[in-house]
Amino acid sequence: MDQVQIYYLEMTSPDSLNAKKQPDDFTISEARVKQYQINRFLYEMVGKPWDWTDKLEHTDAEWQSYAERDELRTWLAYSHGSIAGYYELEKRKGGDIEIAYFGLTPKFMSKGFGGYFLSHAIESAWGWEGAKRITVNTCSLDHPSALQNYRARGFEIYRKASNEK
Repeated sequence: MDQVQIYYLEMTSPDSLNAKKQPDDFTISEARVKQYQINRFLYEMVGKPWDWTDKLEHTDAEWQSYAERDELRTWLAYSHGSIAGYYELEKRKGGDIEIAYFGLTPKFMSKGFGGYFLSHAIESAWGWEGAKRITVNTCSLDHPSALQNYRARGFEIYRKASNEK
């Protein structure tokens, strides 16, 4: 079995953010009306290339319980009228806000959107009342630029782990 390296990252101050400028024809909006079917669709669409599998077998009830909680917020990115990606923020105890899922759809990767998209996610997380720390994790199965983007935006690695795939 192959070893998967997992990186746990944090940002402890909004001043740590190294934001990127918004690209042309790239907009982001929060899905304020919660519909678990959207989260499921985006999870599959964005996660398929990276083998996101932990929620694939969830029932409708499990998806609804997950996605329609007050502690979870979802944003969608658009370019040229099409869904370009999404992210979810999850409020945890003690003021932690986790970027639970984050990614672009395959047709919008490598177009210069990732840095701004992540900047937007971080700004949204810091804007959530009570935020004290923003966390995210990535692994060696994710996009080759994922860890670099997180670090370039100001995240610091606070823990590493290995798992077998």
